[in-house]
Order: sequence, then structure tokens, then C-alpha cells
Amino acid sequence: MSYFTSRRERQSLRACAGFLAALLGLTSAAASEPLRRSFYAIGAETCGDGDLAFPRIQIGMKAGFCAGLVASEEDRLKFPRAIVQVPGRELFVVADMGGWGHSDGRLLLLDPRAAPGQRFKELLTGVEYPFGLAIGPDRKLYASTAETIFRFDPLADNPRGTVETIIRHMPGRRITLPDGTKVEESAHPLKQFVFDKNGRLFVNVGSHSDDCITPAPITKPCAAAEGASAMAAIWLFTPPAGGVFPVLKPGDADPPHIVYARGLRNSMALALHPNFPDAGYAFLQGENSRDLPDIFKPNEEINAIEPGRHYGWPYCYDLSTPSPEFRNVLQGGVYKSLCTANALYKPPLSLMPPHGAPLAMLYYHGRKFPELEGKLLVGLHGYRPTGSRVLVYDVDDHGFPKLSPAPVRYRVSCAADPARSFQTDAGEVAAAPFDELIAGWHRVNGIRPQGAPVGMTVAEDGAIWLVEDKNQTVIRIDRAAGDPPPPLPCDMRSQAMIDQLAAFVAGDARNSARLTTLRKGLVEKHCLGCHSDFGLKGGQSEAEKDAAVLRFMLSQDGWIYPGDPGAGRLRTRLRGLGAEKLMPPGGEGLPKTEPGYARLLDTMDVLVATMVPGTRMRIKPGPPQRKFFGKANKECGEIPTGKVVVVTQRNAVDKPGFSRFFRPADPFLNGECSDGDGYYIRQEFLVPVQ
Repeated sequence: MSYFTSRRERQSLRACAGFLAALLGLTSAAASEPLRRSFYAIGAETCGDGDLAFPRIQIGMKAGFCAGLVASEEDRLKFPRAIVQVPGRELFVVADMGGWGHSDGRLLLLDPRAAPGQRFKELLTGVEYPFGLAIGPDRKLYASTAETIFRFDPLADNPRGTVETIIRHMPGRRITLPDGTKVEESAHPLKQFVFDKNGRLFVNVGSHSDDCITPAPITKPCAAAEGASAMAAIWLFTPPAGGVFPVLKPGDADPPHIVYARGLRNSMALALHPNFPDAGYAFLQGENSRDLPDIFKPNEEINAIEPGRHYGWPYCYDLSTPSPEFRNVLQGGVYKSLCTANALYKPPLSLMPPHGAPLAMLYYHGRKFPELEGKLLVGLHGYRPTGSRVLVYDVDDHGFPKLSPAPVRYRVSCAADPARSFQTDAGEVAAAPFDELIAGWHRVNGIRPQGAPVGMTVAEDGAIWLVEDKNQTVIRIDRAAGDPPPPLPCDMRSQAMIDQLAAFVAGDARNSARLTTLRKGLVEKHCLGCHSDFGLKGGQSEAEKDAAVLRFMLSQDGWIYPGDPGAGRLRTRLRGLGAEKLMPPGGEGLPKTEPGYARLLDTMDVLVATMVPGTRMRIKPGPPQRKFFGKANKECGEIPTGKVVVVTQRNAVDKPGFSRFFRPADPFLNGECSDGDGYYIRQEFLVPVQ
């Protein structure tokens, strides 16, 4: 029997549902209406078999594989980050972090065979930043918070009553730096961890900041990354005889640890070969490198972890490029010539696509996909065109990815030149080539959102399960017959559309002034270096700077929907309203510490709301979806009740009875219409914005 209902009961319920549908005369036409879950278009195709057949989603897969959507926002997921199977059961535990800046994380029990919308049961609530999940050497389930690691029984009547904490005082969200500075939200507080076959526990203790850069000149090493409790490191905890850590009682000290490896900015992807720590077997780490504004620099890394070695952060990046900010530190002392001529430093085994953000890494072992047996899988979470994919590496007998001489190429989604070679400042370099299990996961209007894979696990039947946080989904990868579907186009906002929107703003004196205020007070003051330079370069005039910033924002995936400030990701991130990290870093304190910052955010809303000439109107309450059409009367999609559109013609000249509205690059497009400058909806479906 399943944890929730028996298989026979579920089959009976499904049979009854089918009978009722036939009895009520639900036609195939009604059934063909596209469903949307987490902005994935769901059709009749499935991925998997029997009770494990899930709606197939249209993402680009390696031939012979498919992806099924197990759970979505309708299951009330908020920010899922990790997944692991309960040993011997067809159940999974999911870590749902809730979002950044909150302490409302949950651990959930997933029954994939239950009905959609009823697949989760809350096990633990009010958990601060749950992330790591693993099955320990005792076959119990272990989980982490920002500061602790604990085990518990997910099948108990009262899971909270079974919680046993084994580590509880690691650096978490709120830390005090060696100089006494208090940090209320460390940049990398999440605790990924892995057990080796001897029961030893390796834990990521991420860096407190992106690059540890302090006001120039920097003459001392990064203090937070030094000493016996260094951050930007992997800590090793060794259990007592028997290989199982004891539960900590009140007043007990944490088990002792050593800093196993240093100079690792954030080790969210960790993988141990099954034979590790036998001599020569791999311990691999996927490094999330520093955030340089260049979209192709620095590269991410695969590091071969060895005890006592330093892996470069914050002094080196790529293979051996010194960070210019630390030139004084690299001229003498323990870090003299660290990046180029110091035995302490171990350069990366291989580079990975820049800014790809590896957040999951595992060796595949399972009977479902023999062609993947023993290979290394890596999930790239990053939102840039180098991320949003799952990689497959060939490895040698000891688990190390196999290198090839330069040039080694990787793909860039939606780029004019989609193939690039791995390069450093010194030129092209050798690297480990990879295949792509998931490749096409960029956003396609009306078909799918951009993918953001985080945690992965291999189930006992060999299927690959993953969670993606950006779209609140759980996905299962299974076999697929036939050839893979052709790649879908890149539905980014067109350059012509960006030009038109920029012209609208430039032609409106008030919005032009707002843009200048935002560029100076927000972008240049707080956002430069946060993953990008916003298109700003030396020698630009003030008008050129404004245009560059606006064009950058308009070209990002879902940042701005003209006329509807509340719909874009830019607003939710600036105000800390969603699950993603607030931007800029430290932005939660700016409304209090910087006079006028709150007005800047309001100015952004006004700019977005008024950047298109027309009247803002709302989709009228009533049926949950309202169809809209293109110029040729082709159905383009359905907009939910309550959404805002900018009406450019209340009585459309070329389509009587309809209003013409402007809402380009919209997720509600069904893929049948181009990203044009106007769509049509019946007049009676619109009401003024209050």
C-alpha cells in the first residue's frame, strides 16, 4: 500500500473519473484544450508507464529520453531545491526552501502515484533554508538547514518527534566576520553534504560574499576564508567507531571537524565515486565561480578535491588567472604566486560553461539507462544562456571526467554564434567535453518557461528525478521511443520590439527622466557587477547609457512586461517579493539606510506601467481565461482574469468589436503567434484598472 492510498484505490478512482467524463459528454475537443502548469503547455503525450506516466513537457532531450511533469505550482510548491527517494519505498522527500530571506522552509513527502494536487504531505515546517538531502550509512534520511544537519523518519506518524541533530553550529545566514562585522544574510548559507562509504561527512561551507573584495588596497588574505573554521571550504566530520554520528543532546559540543579543502566559493555540487576514499578514486566538486560582468568569464569549474589543497577563491579564477584585486596578497606570504607557482594551489580538473551555476552532481547507477552507467551528471541552474541544462560526462575508471585537447566547445542557447570554446585570458584550453541530457530549456512563449534544475537523484528503478526552483516543479526523466522532436525556437523579445519600446521611452520626456534617475540611482550605484554591466561602457553619452540600461532590461527573460509592472521578475527581485534572491545584494536594508531608495522602486513601477502609449486595462472577472488573437484572426493564447494589458485601440480599426492591446514576449502566448506589437481581445472582456 502507498503512504496515501493503495494502487487499486487509485486505479478505481481513475476509472470512475473516466466513466463520469464519458457520461457527462466531455468531448475530445474539450479534452484537447491546452492545460498549463508552471507555464508548461501540457498535451496528451505522457512520459513513463502505468502509474508513473506523467504529462510530457516539451524540453529538448537527448534521443531516447523524455521528461514528465510530476508536480507543479498547483501542488503548492514554493522553492523546491532537493529530492531523494525513501529507501525501499516509491516515495520521495523534497526540500522546499520557501524562498530567500525567510525561515518558512518545509520538508515534504511526495507520493508520485497520488492524484495531481494531492501528491505532497508536509513532514517538517518552519525549517530555515533546507537544502541538503542524503541517505546516510545507517539508511536513515539526513537533511540540512543553514546551520545544522539532522536525521529523521519521514514515514513516522510524527516526523518532528524523530528529529536527531548531529551538527548544529556551522556558519549560517547570520554570521560575524573575524573583524567583528555582522552579516545578516550570508551570500552562500546553504549546506550541501555527502557521506563517503566509511560514514565520513563532507559539508559545503560557502563563502560569505561573492569575491571578498574590500575597499582598496587589499593587502591581507580574505579573513573569513582562513583558520580552523574557514568559510569557502569543505569541512570534514568523522564519525566515531561504527560509522554513525550520535545525536546531540542539550549542552553537547558539535563533533570535531577539519577543513578538508579551501578556496571553494560555493560547493553546491558534490559527488563521491562509490569507491572513494580508496586510493585514486574521485571526489568532485562543481564550483560556482565569482560573478564577473562578462557573460563568458569566468568559467565554472570541476575540481578534483584533495585534502589540504587550496582551489583559488578569491585569489584565482579559471585555470590560473590571478584576481587583480588581490595582486598585493599574491606578492608575498603563504599565497605568493598562488595561481601560477605555488604547490598549495590545485587548478580545476576541467572548466564548465561560464555562469552555468552547477547545483547538482552525481554518478548515474541504474538499470533504466545502461548507456549512462557510471557517467557523471551535472545540472546547470544558471539563468544565462550557458545554463538551464543537464550535462553528461564520460569518466575514467576512477570517476574523473576525460579531458580533450583544445578547442573543446560548448553551446550557448539563443545566441547568434551558439558554439564557443573553453577559453581563459591565455586562450583556448583543454577541457572535458560533455553530452547534454537536457539541452533546449530556454523559454519558448506559450510552450515552456526557462528551466532551472537544482537537485537530482536516481530512483531505485533507474529513473532520474530533478527539481527546478524557478518554476516550482518536480520532473521525472524516463525512456522515450522514436526520434526526439526538433528544437524549438528562441522566443526572446525581438530586437525590433526592443527598438520600438526604447523609442517609446525616449520620446516621452517624463519617462526619459525617470530612466536617467533609475540608471544613476539604482543601476550604477547598486547593480553594476551583480552578474552584468547592464551594457554600460566607457565613452558613452548620458543618453547612450540610458538606452543601454533599458535595452539590457528589456532583453532579459521576463524582467519587464510593459504596462504591467507587477508581472515582471525585475519588480519581485528588487522588492524581495518572490522566492529568488533579492537584488541588489543587501537590498533589504536600503529602504531604511538610503533616503529615496523606496521612491526609486516606485519610479521603476511608473516607468514600466507607462512605457507604452495607451490605456492600462484589466481582464474582466468571469471565466478563468480570455482568448486573444493576432491580426490574421489566429488564436494566440489565453490571458487569466485580472491580468493587465495596455490597450492601444479601444475600438480596433481593423477588427470591429475587439480592442487592440500591447503585451509582447508574454508567457500566455501559445506559440502560434509571433511576438508582434499588438493582439486583439473582445471589448467586453476589459475593465479599467482601478
